[in-house]
Amino acid sequence: GKDVAPTLIDLLEKIRKRCEEILGRDCPLTINSGVRCPEHNANEGGASNSQHLYGSAADVATPEGMTDDEFAAVGEECGADGIGYYNGRIHFDMRGYEARWDYR
Repeated sequence: GKDVAPTLIDLLEKIRKRCEEILGRDCPLTINSGVRCPEHNANEGGASNSQHLYGSAADVATPEGMTDDEFAAVGEECGADGIGYYNGRIHFDMRGYEARWDYR
């Protein structure tokens, strides 16, 4: 399978550190979905060209003490390209261009 893109790892680390600053405590991120094989991606209802297939996307649970909107804003501040809003989790990716969607 695909490896996780280094740009995504860097992004998630920036997001984690920023959340720790905001919340004033350790803030390990819970990844709900990372790299997906095509079969798993289809089962999840992912787009056929989903960034999850390329190792450049992660769906991350919104940390306790933050709203989905606040968490998404942290991702934006940290440089996420794609940001998708779901209930209780945010999709962040490094696709190389800006994209936003809201499935709440």
